[in-house]
Amino acid sequence: MTSTAVTAANPRAAPTAPAAPTAVDLVEVLSRILAGAVVCITLAFTVNFFLSFTWGWPGLPALFSHAGWFGFAPLRNPLDDAQVLKGWTQVAIYAVPVVSLVVWVASTRSRPLQAGADAYSALAAFIVRAAFWSMFLIGIADAVLSFLRVEGFLPLFVGDDMTIKLGLSKFRGQYVHLPLMALSCIIALFTRSLSMIWFALLIVLAEFQIVITRFIFSYEQAFMGDLVRFWYASLFLLASAYSLVDEGHVRVDVFYARFSEKRKAWTNALGSMLLGVPLCWIILTMGLWTKGSSLASPLLNFEISQSGFGMYVKYLMAGLLVLFALSMAAQFTAYFLESVAVLRRTEAGRVATAATATAPATAAPSHP
Repeated sequence: MTSTAVTAANPRAAPTAPAAPTAVDLVEVLSRILAGAVVCITLAFTVNFFLSFTWGWPGLPALFSHAGWFGFAPLRNPLDDAQVLKGWTQVAIYAVPVVSLVVWVASTRSRPLQAGADAYSALAAFIVRAAFWSMFLIGIADAVLSFLRVEGFLPLFVGDDMTIKLGLSKFRGQYVHLPLMALSCIIALFTRSLSMIWFALLIVLAEFQIVITRFIFSYEQAFMGDLVRFWYASLFLLASAYSLVDEGHVRVDVFYARFSEKRKAWTNALGSMLLGVPLCWIILTMGLWTKGSSLASPLLNFEISQSGFGMYVKYLMAGLLVLFALSMAAQFTAYFLESVAVLRRTEAGRVATAATATAPATAAPSHP
C-alpha cells in the first residue's frame, strides 16, 4: 500500500517533520538578525553612556579591567560589589536584547522583511517626532524665559531666588528642559503625523520677528538669533531620516539612475550597512566615548553660549547630533531590510520565470 493510501486510510497519522530552512529563509533570517542587532547595540550604547557618566555606573571598560579580560589594564582601585553588579547590568543591556532578538527571529521565520523595515522606520519616526516636539517646546519656553530675564520681568513672576536659579544652565536644563522632553515623548506617542514644513515655517517666523523688531522697533536681543539657529539645526538634522525613507536625499546619479531594480537594491543594502550605519556609529563613539568627548562634554555640563542673556540650548545642539545618529541608524536598517526584500522578490520572480520556461507543455487530449 502506498503512503498516499495510508494517509487517506488514517487521517490521524503523525504529520511529517517540517522541512529544513532553505537558503532563502536563511538569508532573510540573518538579515533580520543583523538589522535588529544594529539597532539594539546602538540604543544600548547610548543608554550605557548616560548610566556611566550621569549616574556613575562603571561601564564595560572598567568592568573588563576589574576582571582582567581582553587585555585591559587592572584598575588601581578595584570595583566594589555594587559597582560590579551595575557593570554586569550594563553588559546585560547589550546582551539580553540581542539574544532575545535571535530567539524571536528564529521563532518567526515567516515574518516578512517589509514588516521589520516598517517597524524600524516607525522607531526612527518616533525619535524624530519626540525630538521635534522637544525642540519646539524648549525653544518657545527658553525664549520666553530669556526675554523675561533680560528685561527684568522674571522676578515679578517667580521671585528673586527662582530667577537666580533659572540663570543657571544646569538648573534650567534639569527642571525646565527635561520635563518638556518627557512631555514631548508622550505627545509623540499619540501624534503620528509630522511635517517638517511646519518647522521651516517656524524658522521663517522667528527670522521675520527679528527683522520687524530690529528695523521697526530698534530692538534685538541675543536669544532671538539663538532661537533661529536652534531651530535651523533641528530642521536639518531631524529631517534626514524622513528624507532617506522618501528618497529625498541628493544622489550623485552618474551610475545609479541606469541601474536595474536588482542593482539598486544591492547598492542600497550594501551602502546602508557599509557606509550609513558605520557613519552613525562613528558619530556616537567619537562623541560619547569619554566625558571630554565632543558631544559628551556639552551634554553633561549643560553647556551654553557666551552671549550674555541668550538661550540655554547650546548643549541641546550636541544632543541633536546624537538623535541624528540614532534616527539614521534605525532608518538605515529599515532601508537595508527593504532592499533585501526587493532582492528576494527579484530572485523569486526569476526562479518562477525559469520554472515556467522549462516546464513541459501539456499534451492535447487525443480523440478516438
